[in-house]
Amino acid sequence: MTRSEVLHDLLDNGRDHDTSRLEKIAVDLGLPVADVLVVGGHPVPGHLLPPDRDKDVMGAFTYRVTFCDHPQLAALREFLLAMPDEGAAPEPGPARDPTAPDPFPAVLAGLMRNRGLGLREFPFVGLSMSTIRGMLGGRSHRLSQLQAVAGPLGWSKEDLATLAGEPLLPLEHGPWFCRHLGAVFLAAVPRTTEQLVRAAREADRLSAREDHGAWQPVAPRVHDCPDA
Repeated sequence: MTRSEVLHDLLDNGRDHDTSRLEKIAVDLGLPVADVLVVGGHPVPGHLLPPDRDKDVMGAFTYRVTFCDHPQLAALREFLLAMPDEGAAPEPGPARDPTAPDPFPAVLAGLMRNRGLGLREFPFVGLSMSTIRGMLGGRSHRLSQLQAVAGPLGWSKEDLATLAGEPLLPLEHGPWFCRHLGAVFLAAVPRTTEQLVRAAREADRLSAREDHGAWQPVAPRVHDCPDA
């Protein structure tokens, strides 16, 4: 089966797949097991989810990471991976409702939850908070919106479009961020509040970010992505 066919089957029939099959699909697709469980309609075990942590700290961390270029993102990812696992596992994440007419909003919510990203913790990607809220509420998930959120999630626009049932069309602009930003957020999944504070300081050290005392959007980084 093609990649899109595997994703379609996972979305439609994933509840019939056992854990070993889902883990194999995750390896074949190069996706986190937690994400494959979400798409397949399974609950996500607590040990695959972020520990309980301060949302303000998570928001500050995601903001600071966006100032890093690609070599700095790679270094920060290694910094996070080298930290010990100290947090307690939270409650399992719920399975999505199989009766929902459009499964994508629940899938998107699950992918964000797998990374500890809420509306206020999600990095600025050129979309308003109300737009992302609308995507989570099922009001819209246009291709340009999927492209905007794909990078921070570590997913491709094409894979998200497959799950959302959106046709792939030429777009007038590229994304703000690529999958390498999402790779950092995936590496941060097991990290506690205290560890995220240290990682945010490391992101500032790597990027030499100047603190202007207020949040402001940052320049796109995808133009220097080695995958572009």
